[in-house]
This record gives sequence, C-alpha cells and structure tokens, in this order.
Amino acid sequence: MSTEQSAATLDSITEDLTDVVLGPTGRPEREYAVPAPLASHGPARIIAMVNQKGGVGKTTSAINLAAALADYGRRVLIVDFDPQGAASAGLGTNPHELDLTVYNVMMDRHVDIRDAIRHTEIENLDLLPANIDLSAAEVQLVTEVAREQVLASALRKVENDYDLVLIDCQPSLGLLTVNALSAAHGVIIPLICEFFALRAVALLVETIEKVQDRLNPRLVVDGVLATMYDARTLHSREVLARLIEAFGDKVFDSVIKRTIKFADATVAAEPITRYAANHAGAEAYRRLARELVARGGAP
Repeated sequence: MSTEQSAATLDSITEDLTDVVLGPTGRPEREYAVPAPLASHGPARIIAMVNQKGGVGKTTSAINLAAALADYGRRVLIVDFDPQGAASAGLGTNPHELDLTVYNVMMDRHVDIRDAIRHTEIENLDLLPANIDLSAAEVQLVTEVAREQVLASALRKVENDYDLVLIDCQPSLGLLTVNALSAAHGVIIPLICEFFALRAVALLVETIEKVQDRLNPRLVVDGVLATMYDARTLHSREVLARLIEAFGDKVFDSVIKRTIKFADATVAAEPITRYAANHAGAEAYRRLARELVARGGAP
C-alpha cells in the first residue's frame, strides 16, 4: 500500500471514530428498536428489583420501567414487596386503605391472589399492593414450611396472565428479599452513582450467589442500572467507571440521570412516562425497556 493510500485509510478511520457518540458508560451509544407486538401473552418472566441500600431508585425504576413496557404492549404486574408501600402509593393506591395485600396472599392460603391484584389507570399494568402488614411476614415466615418459596408459589397462579412480573423489594437482605430472589428469573440492581452505594454491592452479589446455589439455580443478573447520575460531577463519573470495571457488560447502557421530575411524578402518583412523557427521564426509562427486551430480559 502506498503512503497516500495509507494516509487516506487513516483519515477514513479517524472520521469513523469521530462519528461515534459515546454514552455515559463510555461505550458507543446504541439505538434499541421498539419491540414488536406480542402474538400472545405469558408465561411471565419474573424480575426482582433488589438493593439492600435505600434511596437508590428501586421503586422509581420499577414503576417507570413497568409503565414503559406496558406502553410497548407488554402485560406487566408490579409486586410491591416493601412494607412502606411506596410502589402502591406511586401508582395511586392508598396502602392504608387496603383490605387485601401481598401479605394476605402469602400468609393465608385461602386468599386468591387475583382478589388482591388491582388494575391501575395505565393500560396493561396491574399492581399487587403492600402496606405495613408485610413487616409481620418476616417474622411469621420463619416457622413456615418452604419459607423461601412462599411468594413463588403465589405467583405461579397468575404467571400465564402476564408477560413480566416486577418485584419491588424492600431495602434489606432478609427473608422477604430471599423470597423475591427465589421466585425470580432475573435480578436488576439499581445503583445510585455514589461511593457508599458501591460498597454495599459485594454483600448483595454474595446473597444472589447463595440463592443461585441453594434455592434458585435459574436466577441470573439481568443488569446493573446506574441511577441519579450527574455528568457534571467527577464523583458520578468515577463511580460509573468503577461500576463498569466491576460488572462490565452487565451495566445497562441506559443511565438514569438525576432530575426533580421524578419526585414531581411521585407526588402526582404517576409514572414519569405519563406525567412528563416528553421529558428526558421518561425517554431514559423507555430506552431501558427497549434495552431489556433486546437483552432478552423481557419478552
């Protein structure tokens, strides 16, 4: 090859590289296609949204990811598995006024799960609510036979009604969270882009591996979701880089940036995809939904 040809080739490669847009993860931005409509529904794939640290965006991510998937024609059930009932409140249900919740479904064999499930105002999105009663289940389950499998047993009755079940777990690694992991096919780990959040991940991964070994060998980590990312701060960028170093391709390309709109949507008891449909935060969760489908984590 002549010097002129070599120079031309180098110029061409340089031009190609300059055309590549890098996302927050440092990887080239990828476009994920809108998922095709489903010809039929069920059986559901179950995903647990887990992190024992509070305030990392579990509930916000569960609600908005579920709403985005529902908008794409998927039938979705959110299981509120936190005694605080945040997911229930975030979808317009008052947890304190409920007669039947996930607690009754788990602790009373005579309660039909379908009687406890509530339809939301969002088409294709249902809710299995929770309230403070669920905090008693942690103690009561200790004496139950197959105590780690109680939630899995309850969800089997409706698995053919949905395409996806999202379990919004409480911020702990207790028996309720083990129930969620035992019922799930996959795990999404929302992780706020702050240093202290990184320190807690090792214990969570260890718990997931124990559940895989002893209770649920089909369980996989679908991905790690970076939340509350602020590209203006060196700290956020460094934490995200450490996250990618630790988890590699398990880190979703979709990154959820910090914005007050999420809090506003929570106050309005609506997903951001409905409250502010054109906002960048809404598009971030729609992109996450498309990425999850593309990765095989949702039908």
